[in-house]
Amino acid sequence: MSEHIIEALGLSQITIKDGKVVDVTEPEVEYCPLFDHHRGIKKLTKEVIAENIQFRIDDFGMCTSKRQLRMKDFLSFGISEIMCTLLDEGEIDCVVMVLEGCGTVIVREPELVQGIGGRVSGLVKTTPIPELFDEIGEKNIVNTETAEINQIEGIKNAINQGYKNIAVTVALASDIDGINRLKAENPDVNIYVFVVHTSKRSAEDARKLFDGCDVATGCASKNMREIGYGESFKTVGQSIPIFAKTEDGKRFLEMRLDKIGGEKPKKDNPDLPYPLI
Repeated sequence: MSEHIIEALGLSQITIKDGKVVDVTEPEVEYCPLFDHHRGIKKLTKEVIAENIQFRIDDFGMCTSKRQLRMKDFLSFGISEIMCTLLDEGEIDCVVMVLEGCGTVIVREPELVQGIGGRVSGLVKTTPIPELFDEIGEKNIVNTETAEINQIEGIKNAINQGYKNIAVTVALASDIDGINRLKAENPDVNIYVFVVHTSKRSAEDARKLFDGCDVATGCASKNMREIGYGESFKTVGQSIPIFAKTEDGKRFLEMRLDKIGGEKPKKDNPDLPYPLI
């Protein structure tokens, strides 16, 4: 049986088995401006979340063997879009990220980065979907037998394949020490850290994630927003801010802004996730 667990839409935990939503927990965030703007969802409830996730399964095959992996870039600003731009511009060689049915993977094509990361976030657990292996390439999957999510092993795999400029998406503060060790052990390799899915991170974890990253998203995180607004070299976005912790991170945000024609005018009262957690 295929089983996948994701955290999405208000930090609800959704369990999907064999292409069907079988369990949805109560969301901890009631309102997300992104889903309001794109889907007209004014309040996140278990029923609304189940409907949205089932739509994704039926529409592009999320968590199934029919998963559509590629997607064109579009004029927006998110972590996936930034990394697509960096690949297009030759700033990075690959991205270590997470895909349902494969776990941690190495991706080199911008359309794959967008199709994977732009459609699903907060993957907690997944099981193998062998039909997806050929498109990703088995050598680019950390563990085809278990679909393990392990960003440290993903970076090691990328280094072993000879990549010198590696972007990695990270959601867990516990990964930061391992990444710092890999940086110290491989001084000729650049490892750029993109922190994602930061809602409900403790003050300690938010601190560690921010200190260890180049770019971080604020999501509905009270702690990450507090740190980011106080210390970021550059902040882009209003409802869902994206922070640059390093000069490289600042440069990456500016490259994306150049591609999409600059920042939008700031609103006096932007819609925010509620509550921040």
